[in-house]
Order: sequence, then C-alpha cells, then structure tokens
Amino acid sequence: MRGFRAGLKKLSPALRRIPDEAELVQTQKTEEEMTVKPRATELETKRGLRQARQISRREWMRNAASATAALVSAGSLRAWGDARTTLSELAAKRSAQQANSPAKIQFSLQTLPFRLDSDETLNFPHAPATMAGGVAVFDYNKDGRPDIFFTNGANIETLKKDSPRFSNRLFRNDGNGVFTDVTDSAGLAGTGYDMGVAVGDYDNDGHPDLFVAGLHHGTFYHNNGDGTFTDVTVKSGLDAAINHPDPQYGPFWEITAVWVDVNNDGLLDLFVANYMQWQYSDKPLCQIEGVADYCHPRYYKGQPNQLFLNNGDGTFRDASKEWGIRDHVGKAMGIGMADYDLDGRPDLFVTNDASYNSLFHNLGNKFEEVALEAGVALAEDGGFVSGMGVDFRDYNNDGYPDIVFVALPSQTFPIFQNTGKGDFKEVTSQSGMRDLSRTMSGFGPGLFDFDNDGWKDMFVSGGHVESHDMPGQPVDHFNTVFRNPGASGKWEALTEEAGFGASPKSRHRGCAFGDLDGDGRVDIVVSALNAPAEIWMNRSQTSNHWLEVALRGTKSNRDGIGARIKLVSKTIGPQYNHMTTSVGYASSSDGPVHFGLGPDNRAELIEIHWPSGIVQTLHDIPADQVLKVVEAAQ
Repeated sequence: MRGFRAGLKKLSPALRRIPDEAELVQTQKTEEEMTVKPRATELETKRGLRQARQISRREWMRNAASATAALVSAGSLRAWGDARTTLSELAAKRSAQQANSPAKIQFSLQTLPFRLDSDETLNFPHAPATMAGGVAVFDYNKDGRPDIFFTNGANIETLKKDSPRFSNRLFRNDGNGVFTDVTDSAGLAGTGYDMGVAVGDYDNDGHPDLFVAGLHHGTFYHNNGDGTFTDVTVKSGLDAAINHPDPQYGPFWEITAVWVDVNNDGLLDLFVANYMQWQYSDKPLCQIEGVADYCHPRYYKGQPNQLFLNNGDGTFRDASKEWGIRDHVGKAMGIGMADYDLDGRPDLFVTNDASYNSLFHNLGNKFEEVALEAGVALAEDGGFVSGMGVDFRDYNNDGYPDIVFVALPSQTFPIFQNTGKGDFKEVTSQSGMRDLSRTMSGFGPGLFDFDNDGWKDMFVSGGHVESHDMPGQPVDHFNTVFRNPGASGKWEALTEEAGFGASPKSRHRGCAFGDLDGDGRVDIVVSALNAPAEIWMNRSQTSNHWLEVALRGTKSNRDGIGARIKLVSKTIGPQYNHMTTSVGYASSSDGPVHFGLGPDNRAELIEIHWPSGIVQTLHDIPADQVLKVVEAAQ
C-alpha cells in the first residue's frame, strides 16, 4: 500500500489531471481539451506517413529519371543495358531491404451471415444493448476443424428471444472457407438475453461443453458428442444460483465466465463474472449533451462474482462465500486466468468497469484479493478506467504471465508486466502502448503470435461503449493488431496496414482465436453490434515455423486447462504459454496452445507443468504440426 501511494505521488501533474470517463461524460469542455493533443498527434502521424511515401516516390522517380537520361544520351544498346542495370540494382536493393524487414502481419476479410442484434433502441438506450457479443471458437464435433459460436441478444423488455433474429448461432467449419449454420440441429438457439460464452469439458468425456452467460439468465449446455447439445442448467444445480434473484443483489447480470480447476482435483470448476444491478425502464435514464445515451456505470450498484465447484457427478455447488469471492462486489467485464506466481494454483484477474480491478490469488482452499498490493488495481494515472476484456499471459517470454486489457479513448490499453516477485509494474508508457492507444477504444484483446516470429502480438476488437459520436470520441472503430517487436522494441500498431480497413469501422465486441484453415497461422473471429460478423483469415507472408500443442489430461482435467508450457528453440530461445479458453471480451478460444518458432524448424525442448503437478518433458520435436500430448502417468 505504501509503495502504491508513493508511486502515485511520482506521477506528473499532467497525468494526475487527466479526468476519468465520468468527467468526460459531464463536461464538453473537458472532452475537447482531452482530445486536442491526441487528434493533433494522429494528424501529425498521418502527415508524416504521407510525406515519407512522397519522399520514397520522389527517390524512385529520380533514379528512374537518371536511368532514362543515360539511355537517351548514349543512344545505344549498351546505354539501355546500363539503364536497365540501374533500375535492377534499385529493385534488388529494395528486395534486400524487404527481406531483412520484419514479417508483415496481414489479414483478409471473410463475413458470415450473422448480425449481432441486441435490440438496441437509441431513443431509450438500455445498458445491456451495448454489452452483448460473446464469441467462441471451438471444435464442437471433434473433426479437427474449429467451429464458431455467437451469443445474441433478445427483446430488451422481456429478455426473451421472441424472434429468429435473436437466435444464438453455431457455424460448423466444413473446410475450404465454408461455414454451415447448424444452430437448430445442435440445439443452441437459446431462449434469453445472452452475453458471453465459456468453453470447457466439465465432465472429461472429450467433448467441449458451453456455459452461456446472460442477463438475468444463464444456460449450461452439455455436448452429447453427436453434434447436439442438451440444456443441463437445472440438472447441474446451477439454475438456483444463476437464474433466480439473489436476496441481496437481485437478479445477476452475467457478463462472462471462465472454466478453471481451482483446487486441481482434475475437474473443471466454473467462475462467473457478474456486472451490475439493472432493471428495465421505458424511459431514458441518462443524456449526454441533451441526447439520450447509455448511463455511466456509477449510476448502478455492483454485484459479486460467483464460483461453482465441480462435484464430479455432473453437478456443481456454490462455493462463492467459502472461497472468499462473494465478499468482493465489483462490476466485472473480463476474466483472465493464469498462475502468475508459479505456485501451481490458477489465479484470476478481473477487470471492473470504472472501478478497482480484482486479482484473486489462489491459496488452495480460498482466494485472497490482492490487486492493490500487486499493483494492478488501477492504471498508472491512478484514475478509474472502463476496463473491458483482458488477456493474462506472458508476452515478453520471461516465464511469468503478464496482464493486458483495453478501455476507452484517453484511458489507453494498460499493460502490466509481471516482475516475478508476486507483483506487477505497468509498462504502458515505456512500451509505446500509451501513445498508440490513447485515441483508441477497444472491447476485446488477445495475445497471439500472428506472424510466428516467437513473440506474442496483441489484437484488439475496436469499438466504443456509447451509441453517439462525441468530440474526439467516435463510436465506430477499426480493429487493430499491435505487433510485438521483441524484448528491445516498442509495440507497432497495424490497422489498415494489416488489412482491417477492408471492413467498415464498427462497434466491435467479442473476439475469439484459432487456426480455422489449418495453415499454422492464427485467425480471428469478431462480432459487431448491428453489423455482419467478421472472420479475419491470417494471410501474413512469412516463412516462419510454428508448433501447436494439443493437451489431453489424465490425472489433470482432460482439457489441460491451467497447464504451463515452456518451449525452447535454437534461435528464439525459451518462450512460455499456458492452456486457457478465457480470452478477450465475453469470449472463449478453445484450441491447441500456439507457438511461433521463427526460422527454427524444430523445438529442442517442450516442458509441460500439468495442474496435477506432473512435469512432462519432450525433446527434438519437428515444427509445423499440431503435437498431441497425453499427460504422463508420473
């Protein structure tokens, strides 16, 4: 606590004066003052790029002119040969420069016949309508091709799916870029106002199951293994706790969930993130500059999260109070799972909207909340931010999981680097992310190595929480990928350069990740309010190698969720990742653990720390494959 306060005192006066979102909502003048510098910076950057392109073009023209002049003055074949040589040398020089430059991250757009419909009524905005949009990428039928699931809204007044436009959607991946809608045959259309989704094999039968988090109603689906799902919400014992009003906090608004084996007994438990207390009103509750819009979270009371322990017989029991979760009331928006102190027990980081974040440290039989002591309760300017989705994994290859999450314009996309000493230091500014993200607004981040160079990059689904543009704060945004240059560099923002300009700016929400076409490059699926869903196929031109590790637990949970993996290759050296399906905003990515190997065509060492405590070591593994690993007996 003393160190945290000392850190706040060291902040520059300019940083301490930055207002939070509440002040931005209340004061037009403050918004304009806040946005002048970022907008100027953005314009200067664009102007600089245009000038650089013009200079490059002029240089090429000068070389071409010189070569042509040589041709004309000589008037001979020899002169033409000299000119051709001059142009060839220029082209060769450029090719050499390109060969020595980092691989470019590129995506191509593919759409799906799905539009996220949250029943948004802009004359009478209702908070849930801007929060929908969970996505899952998972292989539901175990054919080796990842499939796609979208949650969807409902009638905002009744919270019922009374029209086909509100149906959740399951698309089967048939290969070759073909996705078939199998929602009805699978039994996943849903009935309520759905928000997020969590994928996990809770009964260890080898078929991934779904928990769908929703507004005042959650649904638990068991995968039958024949292409269909069964609603087991009541049978599992979850219904009483999640679908009936709490005597103290009312009906829960479940925003998302995570599957995690909190006690390492080989059975996946369920942690549900709850947002805030909300009830329908037929009158506009909040206005911005005289226009009805979504209310700031400060106008709502928070709710505690919930923890359900797996009994091993298909049922769960509410252990929220027993494990210390119910004691902490927040406004959860995202959950990340990782063993940040490497003690063998999975921990949980929760972003809270315009409030203190939570870091639940696992003691083995309960959680202790340590966000303030660990330095992740607030961002570096000491103010509340609208923390959205989160990813909790090691981005700098030092073996300790780091934390990244996204927020609204002027709040930046905070990055907390794990010190390896039980706490974190924020590196948003020194890593370059503060300047890059200051004018951006995002909902879901994901740390994946998109160019397979051995360093995890960060994708962000772009979009604002509000429904109307404000000065310097448009609601529609492009998606962006931030390239990780490695230990010595700063993040590089790639938006139109990465191909994301192929789709109009939108209010993007959930995002999920997986190799949809089996080419070793991680693809992305994104939802957007009242807009077509987006599939971003990874078309990065690179010769870099890759390796994916597909885990199957025996003593540990079958998915291997919580397993930590160290991979060592000759050029890249050591890198680290872990198995989790919780990533981004309200979304789930269930696939093999991905590693980029750069120029290395094999992994010298793979070391797996299973949740059971078993450590398994593999040597000399060829690259460019999905490596299936079954947990060893000892």
